[in-house]
Amino acid sequence: MDERRIWQRVGDAVMIVIGLVWLAPLVFALLMSVRPAEEPVSTGNIFFGSTVTLDNYDAALHVAPWGMHLLNSVIFAAGVLVVQLVTVTLAGYAFARLTFPGRNLLLMVMLLQIMIPVGVLLVQNFSTIRALDLFDTQWALMLPYWGSAFGVLLLRQTFREVPYELEEAARIDGANWGQVMWNVYIPLSIPAYVSFAIVSISSHWNEFLWPFIVTRSENIRPLTVGLNKLFNTSDAGANYGQLMAGTLIAIAPLFVLFLIFQRRFIESFATSGMK
Repeated sequence: MDERRIWQRVGDAVMIVIGLVWLAPLVFALLMSVRPAEEPVSTGNIFFGSTVTLDNYDAALHVAPWGMHLLNSVIFAAGVLVVQLVTVTLAGYAFARLTFPGRNLLLMVMLLQIMIPVGVLLVQNFSTIRALDLFDTQWALMLPYWGSAFGVLLLRQTFREVPYELEEAARIDGANWGQVMWNVYIPLSIPAYVSFAIVSISSHWNEFLWPFIVTRSENIRPLTVGLNKLFNTSDAGANYGQLMAGTLIAIAPLFVLFLIFQRRFIESFATSGMK
């Protein structure tokens, strides 16, 4: 066996181990969700109970109005994504094709957003929401996320891979800028848009701190904040079986979404220059 094949097998083994480690929390949550509630994790086998039961799912569904929370999460994630698709498309094209003074410097300043933790901007964002009188509204949830440095960088790289001759040919045929974007750049960038949509939706679907701060009404709060009620389902505190059941219910739509679009998600990074 040659050395290259040996290292390839070693790499495969390492990836398998990493994958198993990554799956461990999900497997633990699944096993805890089907463990009988009357069997504490401090006794017996922490992974398997005496029987398999779905009582935790049934109990978790009666803790909060999950239908309303689900709708709020959909509105939150979709509302952010729709505006982001417009802003990152415009900015991505500007940085990829237009020439203007300070372009590279402005791009570097914009990309600094990626390195700034979300918690650092909580006070400033909250002050802005208060000043705009948007507290406890869906607008308050969405407004801070309408721009995305990651999306701008991804679309910039993708648009730069589109042959400029296609744009020139479209303009010669009489197409204006909007028609060029709609018929040239956007169709050739679908994988990038799909991957960005998955990243954006998953990120905002799982957002907890900001919605918890700027909302007070149950008819506004998303799923992540609604899950907080599962920490107080008994006098002793959280029932971890119900908590894991509620968590799996909340992440199930994201899991299905990724399974459906995982091929395009991987393809986008392979074709956009972002290795």
